[in-house]
Amino acid sequence: IVEEKRTRMMEIFFETKDVFQLKDMEKIAPKEKGITAMSVKEILQSLVDDGMVDTDRIGTSNYFWAFPSKALHARKRKLEALETQLAESSLKKERLQQNIEKSKIGRQETAERAALTKELATLRQKKEHLKAEIDQYKECDPDVVEEIRQANKVAKEAANRWTDNIFAIKSWAKRKFGFEENRIDKSFGIPEDFDYID
Repeated sequence: IVEEKRTRMMEIFFETKDVFQLKDMEKIAPKEKGITAMSVKEILQSLVDDGMVDTDRIGTSNYFWAFPSKALHARKRKLEALETQLAESSLKKERLQQNIEKSKIGRQETAERAALTKELATLRQKKEHLKAEIDQYKECDPDVVEEIRQANKVAKEAANRWTDNIFAIKSWAKRKFGFEENRIDKSFGIPEDFDYID
């Protein structure tokens, strides 16, 4: 229905070959083409947006016009653009078809291909199984063992640092408060055999 109204409005421009203001169109369109006055502005704007009707502001008024030759050129340009688009799409489709045909080469379902596909699936399964087995023996990996050794070394150094700190605090407490060592150990839950780690 909107397209029909647009066509009828274009007829006003083509038949009269005149320039109009919005108020003129709001009077002419309902009388001559049966377009309601309420929808004239919206339809006219859509024609301007699509480049089918020209508009210009002169003073405080907007003027609208459209000539058959411009519409013809616009349609020709649109047609040329669509034809170019169609040619490009056809070429793309042809290339894709060629690629499909190329990719089919060597993929025909034969007994040999079926056997190779089955063998590939078996080998992939075997690979997964072996990978799981390797993961089980990860602790025996020399790199992993070395990492554990290094981590142990860091932990041992940290433990001995804290042992140092505890001995220093015990020594300070003995000097400052005159406590006996076994009393300090008992009060703070320090075992009798507490010592550095070798």
